[in-house]
Amino acid sequence: MQQALVVVDMVSTYDFEDGEAVARAARERLDAMAGRIAEAREKDLPVVYVNDHYDRWDGSRERLIEWVLDTTPHADLVRPLLPEPDDAFIVKARHSIFYETPLGYFLNSRELDTLTLVGQVTEQCILYSALDAHVRHFGIRVAVDACVPLDEELGRAALQMMERNMGAELV
Repeated sequence: MQQALVVVDMVSTYDFEDGEAVARAARERLDAMAGRIAEAREKDLPVVYVNDHYDRWDGSRERLIEWVLDTTPHADLVRPLLPEPDDAFIVKARHSIFYETPLGYFLNSRELDTLTLVGQVTEQCILYSALDAHVRHFGIRVAVDACVPLDEELGRAALQMMERNMGAELV
């Protein structure tokens, strides 16, 4: 098993419907997310960021990160989770980390076959990404303490679906 940690949508402005609720939930899980990232780096596992692009198509992660930090009132949620220079950073336009992104090619070219997902939102981007990983035959692990739900009840239901329907390991 060759694993990667995938950080989903944590470079965020939180400027969207329900953004304040997501920011509150992210604050509760910030230490766990930072811990998962640090643990992956200690184990020398690839850390891959897949993030919304906010209609910024210039292809520069540095400019995207700078713009997010300059525009969000929640920079304190973003800074502790920023990618390091050697981390992969892939932009996405929709909910799934795979939808029209080069992520599948990236993972296959490095013979990575198991993904541990952390990030936001559990019942949206995490769920859709887990389904897309499943249909592509990747092993799925979901770090429950490091995934941010919009709604706690729907988040739990999404975790159950990932475990039952996609064989995801909840860690």
